[in-house]
Amino acid sequence: MRLTTYTDYSLRLLMYLAAEPGRRATIAEVATAYGISENHLTKVAHGLGRLGWLATVRGQGGGLQLARPAQLVGIGQVVRSTEGGDLPAACFGDAPSACTIERACRLRGALADAVEAFYAALDRHTLADLVQQPRALTRLLRIDAPSPRRRRTPSPASA
Repeated sequence: MRLTTYTDYSLRLLMYLAAEPGRRATIAEVATAYGISENHLTKVAHGLGRLGWLATVRGQGGGLQLARPAQLVGIGQVVRSTEGGDLPAACFGDAPSACTIERACRLRGALADAVEAFYAALDRHTLADLVQQPRALTRLLRIDAPSPRRRRTPSPASA
């Protein structure tokens, strides 16, 4: 199964933010780190915010951060929400099929089993699993220490 660019960027953005929990990042910063379009990433961030995966803060010192701890972000859930009902073949649609062999075909069942296995595998992983080496990720993505425009969110203990 092939994921859409939207889902790819969604997972990349979430991993970037999970590498340094509590730290806010800007769209420009993440786009630069991955070498991807700011415009596309803006759409992704907006969508992830609407779905409850991201929290956004506007204004100076604002940016993006995870809306929940990485260990509570299931990869299967994220992919399901960003893929928007994947249909591996036309016969999965709601519209009447134009397939001439539909009544005798077993492909639909085989593909349904494959999609179920795909999501079952993803459901075994959380965002925290994907960022088990945060220092290596931050080096590779060149995530710098917080600057005045990118502030860390105060921890509950220090507030």
